[in-house]
Amino acid sequence: MTIRVGIIGTGFIGLDHGNKLVNVINGSTVTAVTDVNKTRAAEVAALLGGAKVFDNGHDLINSDLVDAVLVCSIGETHAEYTLAAIAAGKPVMCEKPLAPTTPECEAILAAEVAHGKRLVIVGFMRRYDPGYKEVKATLDGGKIGAALIMHNVHRNATVPESFTSFMTMTDSMIHEIDTTRWMLGEEITSVQVAPPKRTSKAFPHLQDPQFALFGMESGVLSTSEFFANCQYGYDVRCELVGELGTSSLVNPVVASSTIAGQDADMVPPDWRVRFGPAYTAELQAWITGLGKGEIVGPSAWDGYAATRVTEFGVQAVKTGQRVEIDYIEKPALYR
Repeated sequence: MTIRVGIIGTGFIGLDHGNKLVNVINGSTVTAVTDVNKTRAAEVAALLGGAKVFDNGHDLINSDLVDAVLVCSIGETHAEYTLAAIAAGKPVMCEKPLAPTTPECEAILAAEVAHGKRLVIVGFMRRYDPGYKEVKATLDGGKIGAALIMHNVHRNATVPESFTSFMTMTDSMIHEIDTTRWMLGEEITSVQVAPPKRTSKAFPHLQDPQFALFGMESGVLSTSEFFANCQYGYDVRCELVGELGTSSLVNPVVASSTIAGQDADMVPPDWRVRFGPAYTAELQAWITGLGKGEIVGPSAWDGYAATRVTEFGVQAVKTGQRVEIDYIEKPALYR
């Protein structure tokens, strides 16, 4: 069975996903695309083997050419298209965030619950990274005992001038928020953000780096350092500290050299190199699941919870104070 995917948003991530669905993933093809930039949509359609270009996302979603929908447009449109896919009864993978606000996320939850079964997954690809999976396996297998502390590091070489202090939470730490929830299997109940000494490499409007402390239901603490302009590459790490030991994720070796008596490992230049295999595994799991009639991947509840934390995180950035986080009751569909 071949799953015919329609892609909404043909920017870099839309094209990258499309290439994987056409050329790498087993059991899928791309039959439809759309973008506000019609020229770009036509170019991507040609690159993907002649997919049909639609005027808008709603026409694509309701087309008989499309079995499943991939939303890669800007975050402000995610709720609109995800809700439309649910209304059409079609599976939808939505890149993060599920939606920028919790009311929009709650509308998606309500629509999916009313539909009676899951249709939505959210693009939190780090769950498919071998390193993260191995760290989680050491915890789940009891090797390091009960978790006490989780440390996260997320560094970019540089960011554009449009990047703001609040985007640290909504665009970057949202990944640490999801991996922390997934790794520990519980919700985040508080957040506090402290500004370390500011780097001279950041634009004047950006507080960089930033440091967040997340409190968990069980009392575990999770720290997250985000450094937007570290200069040296793309560096993502985490360490889980347990009662009996620790488990750590470090950057995989992309290339190494031995010169003049020194060994050197290359740091990945960006997220595309570091997490390319994870994106592939995420898409393959989604398509394989659809072929079996299953929805495989982070749920709409996971998307809601991540957005909820980022909203309170933005408050914490503004105030510097610890902020307590509350949630709606979790629907039975996601328990």
